[in-house]
Amino acid sequence: MRAVAAILLFMSGITAGAEIAEIIFINGNIYTVNDKQPSAQAIAVKGDRIVFIGSKADAEKFRADKPHIVDLAGKTVTPGFTDSHCHIFGIGEREMTLNLEGTNTREDFLATIKERVARTERDKWITGRGWIETFWKPPQFPTRADLDKIAPDNPVFLTRADGHAAIVNSAALKLTNIDDHTPDPFGGQILKTNGDPNGMLLDNAMDLVAKNIPKPTETETEQALLTGIDREIKLGWCEIQNAGSELADQEIIRRAYAAGKVKLRMINAAYGPGEAANALLKNGATLNAFDHRFTQRTIKVIFDGALGSRGAALLAPYSDRPDTSGFLTQKPEELRPMFEEALRRGIQVETHAIGDRANRLIFDLYEQAFKAVPPSQRKIQEPRWRVEHAQILSEQDLPRFAKLGVLASMQPSHAISDLFFAPARLGIERLARAYAWNSLIKSGAIICGGSDAPVERGEPMIEFYAAVARRPLPEHGLSVSAPSGVELGSPNKDKDSGQDIRWPHRQDAYVPPPGEGWHPEQAVSREQALRMFTINAAYAAFEENDKGSIEVGKLADFTVLSADIMKIPAPEILKTRCEMTVIGGEIVFAATSN
Repeated sequence: MRAVAAILLFMSGITAGAEIAEIIFINGNIYTVNDKQPSAQAIAVKGDRIVFIGSKADAEKFRADKPHIVDLAGKTVTPGFTDSHCHIFGIGEREMTLNLEGTNTREDFLATIKERVARTERDKWITGRGWIETFWKPPQFPTRADLDKIAPDNPVFLTRADGHAAIVNSAALKLTNIDDHTPDPFGGQILKTNGDPNGMLLDNAMDLVAKNIPKPTETETEQALLTGIDREIKLGWCEIQNAGSELADQEIIRRAYAAGKVKLRMINAAYGPGEAANALLKNGATLNAFDHRFTQRTIKVIFDGALGSRGAALLAPYSDRPDTSGFLTQKPEELRPMFEEALRRGIQVETHAIGDRANRLIFDLYEQAFKAVPPSQRKIQEPRWRVEHAQILSEQDLPRFAKLGVLASMQPSHAISDLFFAPARLGIERLARAYAWNSLIKSGAIICGGSDAPVERGEPMIEFYAAVARRPLPEHGLSVSAPSGVELGSPNKDKDSGQDIRWPHRQDAYVPPPGEGWHPEQAVSREQALRMFTINAAYAAFEENDKGSIEVGKLADFTVLSADIMKIPAPEILKTRCEMTVIGGEIVFAATSN
């Protein structure tokens, strides 16, 4: 009878020992992502776990003698948002180095660099990230000649926003002995004009120069980590899934957690093939270390380049460059042994694949590994392997996610930024199978949502908006001509015009309609979008029993928002801000006094 009573109490959201709840959140508009109890008004927390979810009246039964009561005043609460794909060191480095986001004309780009050159000693490297030529006129890559005019005496290495291309100047090429005779490395390309390197390096060709740049100190690397984490928490992320790290990075991460410097939860992946992956296969997974803050059980493979720089591996040539169909950045035969060993050792695999050729080949490799190592020989029978990005899929490959039990890890903001240039790269026909969120869900696939920051801004409200609206951001309207009769209300519109996706949002901007090929039918419902960043993200990390929904017994991770993103008009989502981030029952960020 006692067991039956306990079950009934659990099902009702009321448990024994209710009076010792340490913190109670009341008057919330709570979306639980639990189908059995989809909404609530109050949450009670003991330690780092939820002990009650329900009405304010019932929450009174959980009051301690001196309870800590947080009045949410009607604000919206969701399970803690998880960024299923980001690069945490890159986020911090973006904030600490030459940040080229928002340089929405070639002239802005060059002026920003010129200003940094003026403050830099001769012969010192100038590095930065974040430029993208999408809205430049014309939308063409910069060249070394552009940089040479403003930086003749400093080697320059500036990474494109997607991280798959960089522009360098002549000083950098000279230091690294790159000339017209230098061959392209496997998985990369040295772009040339009339046979001479023009300064653009794609994917693995970037390493030819990058390896000569002085490495940051451990202190600087740790500061990048902590700077990135601080930003994530303030945006409302409760967990990140860090898409790749080397051994040195992992040591810095572990030290920061051991020193109590990090509140954010992290699922960390090791780059492979290579030393980091070999160490993970040898030593095994790290699960729920530092009080459920850190897990490392995943190998991250980069299999092709990016669409914008024409490195994504396609089945047919690029529509705007018929002489290329992109390239693979790993040799398939070198991945097979690692994949099979990962299955035997219980190690998850996630693979960056953007083009339809890369996606087809990685599915082939996954399927071969699954057949070579049947469930009886695996440490984890259902390994939940992932494809990161999965941006362009053939009709025959799209159903393979559900068939093989592979998760699609996708970043909605990629669609609403890439679709300005994707029609030129792919042609209209292939766009029908690009960023195909709704088709994947209908096929039975599970999508976990991420941001890919610092490739994109990394803001959860941008990602949520992109998933449900699949329309340009308001500031993109200032990069095109508004229709006749449409007035843009900014008093500084001449000064502010042309802002890029990566700048703070302009709420007064004209939102242009999607162009041909945007396929609005691929947008998802708000319920589906919320699941992408909560319970699906938890499932992708084997954490659905601890995270991803607001339920009794789960970790008390919540994101508190200024508006009801499940009901407000889609453009209003972009005005919504994080009011509070709660991790393990602790308020780790509060925008206002509560």
